[in-house]
Amino acid sequence: MPKMKTKRAAAKRFRQLGSGRFKYKKTNRRHNMSNKSRKRLRTLGETGIVKDVDQKHVENMMPYGG
Repeated sequence: MPKMKTKRAAAKRFRQLGSGRFKYKKTNRRHNMSNKSRKRLRTLGETGIVKDVDQKHVENMMPYGG
């Protein structure tokens, strides 16, 4: 059986943690930041963890981890 291919779009957006969960960078932190509150920008700077509902979808897109 051939090797499974990784979805390249997912590989660029997610990284796997040691626990098996996936982290990602939050959106809306590129431009027009003067319109956003300092608190919002702080929280957008943090990395996000994929929710349990979406965990299986990301695992299917990245069969060999990230």
